[in-house]
This record gives sequence, C-alpha cells and structure tokens, in this order.
Amino acid sequence: MNIDEPLTLLGGLSASDFMRRYWQRKPLLIRQAIPHFKPPISIANVKKLSRRDDVQSRLIWREQGVWQMEDGPFARLPKVAEPDWTLLVQSVDLHDDAASALLQAFRFIPDARLDDVMISVASDGGGVGPHFDSYDVFLLQASGRRRWRYGRQKDLTLQAGLPLKILENFTPEEDVILEPGDMLYLPPQVAHDGIAIGGDCMTISIGFRAPTQAILARGLLEAAADQAMARVGLLGGPYGEPALPGPRLDAVYRDPGQPAVKTPAALPDGLVQATLDTLAKVRFDDALASRFLGCWLTEPSNLSVFDPSADDIVDLVTDWPENGYLELDRRTRMLYRGRQLFINGETATVVAHPALRALADDRRLQCGDSRCRRLDDETRECLTDWLDAGWLHYRPNQR
Repeated sequence: MNIDEPLTLLGGLSASDFMRRYWQRKPLLIRQAIPHFKPPISIANVKKLSRRDDVQSRLIWREQGVWQMEDGPFARLPKVAEPDWTLLVQSVDLHDDAASALLQAFRFIPDARLDDVMISVASDGGGVGPHFDSYDVFLLQASGRRRWRYGRQKDLTLQAGLPLKILENFTPEEDVILEPGDMLYLPPQVAHDGIAIGGDCMTISIGFRAPTQAILARGLLEAAADQAMARVGLLGGPYGEPALPGPRLDAVYRDPGQPAVKTPAALPDGLVQATLDTLAKVRFDDALASRFLGCWLTEPSNLSVFDPSADDIVDLVTDWPENGYLELDRRTRMLYRGRQLFINGETATVVAHPALRALADDRRLQCGDSRCRRLDDETRECLTDWLDAGWLHYRPNQR
C-alpha cells in the first residue's frame, strides 16, 4: 500500500494524512468511502452465525423503555417488523472470508492494534444506546440507513443497574445519517449513539484493541517471571519457548549476619532488600517485551478452528511449487520484530526471513517470488508444518 496516495476510503486523504490528523484525535465522516458498496455477508447469513455456539453474539432491545440484553446462540430472533432490536455478532472475520478480506483496506494501521470485525443488524429504531468506547472504530454502513449522533463530552457517567454501558447524560455535537458505503471514524472516548432508520440496517464495525497499562504491565511481569523460572530449569520459557539470555537467579538467599530477634513475626529487612535486589537483575528489555507482545497479540481466539484443505498436502522442502502462492488462513495472526517472528501465539522456530516478513505483511506469498529461493530447509519445513496445522494454505494458480 502506498501510504502517501489519496484514498477514497479516507475521503481523499492519504493514510499518512489520516494517521497524522485524525487517528486518536478527532472523528471523521466519509461519504461514499466505498462507492457502490456490497456487504461482504448477507443479513440472513449474519443471523445464521448468531445461531452457532462457536460464534459470540448478543441481542439488545428495549422493553417498555427499559434496555435488555441476551447472549447467543439464538434459536430464534425477533421478526423484522418488530422495532427497536439489534443483533450484534462479534469476530465475523474469523468465520467469513469476505469479511476478513475487508480488513485489508485498513492495514495502514499496525496489525498489532487490530481487534475484530463486528456486524450489527437492526430493525427500525434499533441501537445500543448512547455510549463511548475505549478504542478506535470505523463504522461502515453496509445496508439500510443509520442515524449517528456523536461528539466529545466530559461527563462520561453511566446509568446504573443496566446490562449495557449507557451514558447518563448524552450531549451530541453532530447529527448525521449514513447510507450504504458511508463511513464514520471515531477515536476513543467519543460519545455516540446509532439508531437504525427503517429495517434491514447493517453496520460493520472495524475495531482496534487498546490495552491498558495495567494489562501490559501484568503481561510483561508474568513473562519475566516465567523467564526467570525457566533460567533455573523449573519450567519452560514464556509460552513454552526457550529461555532468553539473562541473569541466572538460582542463588539461594543467605543471611549469615542475621541477629537473634525478639519479634519473630516481623519480616526481616535483609529479606525484603534481597527481594528488591533480585528484581533489579531481571532484564525488562526489548527482547522480552517483543516476545510477550508478539505471542499475546497473535494468540488465536478460542473460537478459531484451523482446517487444512486438500490443496495443502504439498511438501515445501523437496518439491517447492513453481506456481501458485501461499496464503495465511483468515484466522492466523502473524507479527514480527527484527529477527523474531510470531504466529498464532507462538515464537516461530525460524528467524524472520524477508520472505516470511513479506508473508506477514501481504498475507500471501507468491511461490515464484525470488526471496523464496533463499529459504533454507528448516524454514521450508516450518512452512510445511503450518500447512499441516491449517495456519497456512497453498493456492494453485487459477486456470
């Protein structure tokens, strides 16, 4: 992707301009972001997904003015003619190739920030109430019409006793109606309320995760703790990986200068200080942070099921295909940093070769790519293992 080229998706802005001027800063309304847009999945198929127990879904409605919510799967849904209900289906990109392909248009934002594609289907008047999110979101109107009111406000107090996070006081600054192909970008903390106008309203939400400092700190500390234990041979490294280089922490605490005490229940100062001194030896460095983030951010959803296809039965070590291409499964997540490569919650056993970085960036790799000729047998064996696991697929050229 040319990040400096004007994009219809962003209303004529380039990806660079959008990230500099709007990302995490202010909303952007884009008329006909995708002209003549056709939904990647039909409303009927969204409803079918909500009936499955391997799909996360919710039904939201108002009953006598009171908000109600129920979790799926759903044996039956309200009739289209019944007003004021909304069906939300999470992570549609895990279950539908076309929905997953839609994400390619937004990959000027790091994959590490991507969360999922959520689809809402609503009857006339349906919505989820005025609220705010802690993450960035693109709201793409897929079919029907939806009225959006939105704006920044300091008062983010929520109504008490509700199954939803509904704002107590909502004071919008903007009031717009989105038609199919229109899109609204909202940064975190912007209050908004979307209400369907008429039936057959479908809105696609492309959301981006935003971990708190507490989550990042806990994850890094847990990774460091696992790493320290791995160095003394008590367990494997974080996520089952070999321990990273670092100080050995197998020395036993000693206190030859400990005097006799009159208060035996008091914690000894020496033990407290020794604990702090030990922590100072742990390396909170780029390698540890990269491994934690790479494994955590690529961890597959517990709803992900990988299935190898018949075309995947190829031996990439002894019989590398001259034609066709390798393509990551829509559920596969792959990141890299320097020589480290991460896929589906694991640190790859091979380094991030240029061909593998291209596979991660483009989600596919032409078998005839010149970089593939420089892959060693170990890397080709690794790719074959990913084929066997269904993480990767071989696609022959279409005739």
